[in-house]
Amino acid sequence: MSDELSEREQVLRQLPLPYSLALRLRDGGVDPALICEYVGVEPESLEGVYRIAEAKLAALHDARTDATGGEPGADAG
Repeated sequence: MSDELSEREQVLRQLPLPYSLALRLRDGGVDPALICEYVGVEPESLEGVYRIAEAKLAALHDARTDATGGEPGADAG
């Protein structure tokens, strides 16, 4: 089971790169100024990027859950 990806990791891999990167760096404790540099946004916009990324993450998670009959990580077929 250690070879399996976590549910969050599976969903993060489906996000567009800037959103996935922003969340990964934030979760890793990277300085917000550096995250802005990597993602290519102004510091004033970073919170908005996080909000959009989290919304996309939740939507993808919900879609996965619906597709598997309410059990994240379960096989749909």
